[in-house]
Amino acid sequence: MYDFNATYQTYLSEFERYMGQYLQRFQTTPAVLAESMKYSLLNGGKRIRPTLMLAVAEILDVSKEDVLPFALALEMVHTYSLIHDDLPAMDNDDFRRGKPSNHKVYGEANAILAGDALLNEAYGVCFQACLQGEKFVAAAKFLADCAGARGMIAGQSADLYYTGGNLPTGEWELSYIHEHKTGKLLLAPTVIPSILADNKHYLRLEQFGLFLGSLFQITDDILDVTGEFESLGKSIGKDAEENKLTYVKIYGLEGAQAKADEYAKSCIIALEGIDADTSFLKDLVDYVRNRKH
Repeated sequence: MYDFNATYQTYLSEFERYMGQYLQRFQTTPAVLAESMKYSLLNGGKRIRPTLMLAVAEILDVSKEDVLPFALALEMVHTYSLIHDDLPAMDNDDFRRGKPSNHKVYGEANAILAGDALLNEAYGVCFQACLQGEKFVAAAKFLADCAGARGMIAGQSADLYYTGGNLPTGEWELSYIHEHKTGKLLLAPTVIPSILADNKHYLRLEQFGLFLGSLFQITDDILDVTGEFESLGKSIGKDAEENKLTYVKIYGLEGAQAKADEYAKSCIIALEGIDADTSFLKDLVDYVRNRKH
């Protein structure tokens, strides 16, 4: 009998097992580089991106063996972005998931290198997968695009550019930041399995990923106002303090909550027409909408 929490845990365990096996073989000289990389990579978290990728792969009958390397690469990219996000030059946060940020443990210079190394290791994982054929190359290219100068990094750059309130901003700038900074790394796990399944349900899953990414960021903006450190594991209230462009700033708290409800509905609508059991994805939308961390 289907149970969301049990199914989530199954996907999570599969990914953690695969990542653990990979990291058992991973060493560097000096050892502190690998130690700092693993410190952040193994620091818990919801693992929503690899879990989502495994769930979509199962819906599309893509084997776990084919998709797990991309799930690992994606989590490495996500982790590197968090290490760099926490640096004083960017979001300047001393905590991540309830533990001291990487740079607070290993120093700023080594934190930068740990992030750089995770990004390069992610592409190494992708290159190995590319040996299996053309569609694996296409999947790797899609991940690189989502992570790079027209994806997540573009969103991060725009976020920094518009922080402080010194430039005219509005809905377009807000959407651009969130669709790229957060949305692209939630688009990747919905589209990559489709690419590996010869683009089956590509457009519907692309829509779903875009809407889910926006929903995730709106709830992030809301939690920065309503959340607690004990639940979030990171500093709260920083968006208003730094005058960041957020859904709460543009629409107010109630307006942001209404927007979150709209995007949650759009996620569900995007799944219509997929000839498979999408119960887990629908419940995942509810999980993201109502999350406390």
